[in-house]
Amino acid sequence: MRILVAESVAREGIDLLASHHEVDERIGSTREELAALLPDYDALIVRSQVQVDAQMIAAGTRLVVIGRAGVGVDNVDLDAATRAGVTVVNAPTGNTIAAAEHTLALLYGVARKIAPADASVRRGEWKRTQFTGLELRGRTLGIIGLGKIGQAIAVRARAMEMVVLGVDPFVTAEQAANHGVELVDFDTMLERADVVTVHVPLTRATRGLIGREAIARLKPGSIVLNVARGGIVDEEAVAEALGSGHLGGAGIDVYEHEPPTDSPLLGAPNTLLTPHLGASTAEAQVLVAEEVAAQVLDVLDGKSARYAVNAPLLTPETARAIAPYLPLAEVLGQFFAQFSRGGVHTLTLEIAGELADYDASPLTAAVLRGMLETTTTERVNLVNAGALAKARGITVVERKTPDAGAFSAQLTLTSDPRDGHHLAVAGTVAGGESRLTRLGDYRLDMAPADVMLISRHRDRPGMVGRIGAMLGEADVNISAMHLARSRPREDALMVLALDDDIPPEVESAIRNQEAVLDLWTIRLGSEH
Repeated sequence: MRILVAESVAREGIDLLASHHEVDERIGSTREELAALLPDYDALIVRSQVQVDAQMIAAGTRLVVIGRAGVGVDNVDLDAATRAGVTVVNAPTGNTIAAAEHTLALLYGVARKIAPADASVRRGEWKRTQFTGLELRGRTLGIIGLGKIGQAIAVRARAMEMVVLGVDPFVTAEQAANHGVELVDFDTMLERADVVTVHVPLTRATRGLIGREAIARLKPGSIVLNVARGGIVDEEAVAEALGSGHLGGAGIDVYEHEPPTDSPLLGAPNTLLTPHLGASTAEAQVLVAEEVAAQVLDVLDGKSARYAVNAPLLTPETARAIAPYLPLAEVLGQFFAQFSRGGVHTLTLEIAGELADYDASPLTAAVLRGMLETTTTERVNLVNAGALAKARGITVVERKTPDAGAFSAQLTLTSDPRDGHHLAVAGTVAGGESRLTRLGDYRLDMAPADVMLISRHRDRPGMVGRIGAMLGEADVNISAMHLARSRPREDALMVLALDDDIPPEVESAIRNQEAVLDLWTIRLGSEH
């Protein structure tokens, strides 16, 4: 078989491929040149520059596998690849140690003011008192995201005699403790941490996660680090806090726009800025190349790839039956993760009605992808769904029943009862559109929206109008509403679909209403 390498990867990966198949390197080829070459190749290897879109995939009439030598797959059209029967693989673990070490290098650099001290010496100065730094021993490091990189940082920080806190809704306290980490919630971490580092993907839920509100709650003099994805840390908010002196420093490797020519961080004090170097070590480049090469060889040999990022093909009959329910399953997973607020140990997926006759593993994978999207940089699929859930202490139970009640088919997610309330969310597909049919103990019929506000409140006159007025004053438009209650004058559940996101101060004001018992803001969809 023939393999086309379109971008530079480490020689060790090329040699591994060449020991089994014919390999051609066409580094620097234009898009048109690559499209003309592709019909003669069974596999394509890229990094981050070549855009493998639907048109490019269509040109590769013999393609079996596309290998992305790196973590993200933003430059590969996964839907087009899946439709064409092409497996896409990446290398999510090869840069783990490189990213962990770079994070700690930034931390040391900021704490000891290495960069400005170096610049001062080069200017012929000797101003030692200006560069008094901080010792990290005994200080508290807060890690957001306890995946492979977060865990690697935790182990090293413990060796530095730091106290390590972790925030990850799908890691158990026992698993965190195995890495010397105390598992806490986000608010507790903000209150206790001297240093905060983020290691989660960029999604709707994580964009601006470290923004003005979070920064204001950090201790004066705290340090913020980002070696994950640009956009998770609000650059303007960090720059303002550095300028005011509330933040003591920031080490940033990734940016909202790269290169960051207009970033406010460029003029902020006490910063250490690097040009997306998290994976840039000689060792990481070799590991990434070998990892992606090994998977390409597995796929060409008819085996499953360990880190396939798109689901294997289904039989045509199964694909036709479950395809309309895959988006619903992912939405239910996203919804459930936010509604349950994490801490799920046993997750049951009930597949009811006509869907019960088919292989449901793609539906389970889609649910887990929705649930875990904010806590892992790996794309959840049929190959790795079970392993990723198990690594976070989640036991997945799949149950099938022919009885879907009034629906031809229905998916229901349930979890351990908590605080006397049953955690459940269900949905179906009607007229080609996903519909939510159950939330907790309440029945409903409502299309999911990108932003949904859910209140559980005492059933008192005027509550619906009061909340609606507060949203209206904030120029937040309501597009749909569902109201359910147990009995008159007892508890009621209101679900509002919104056209706009809710300002934090408005959400807080609604939450503080005397009759409001609980409040959720659910954000669905992916970050693009």
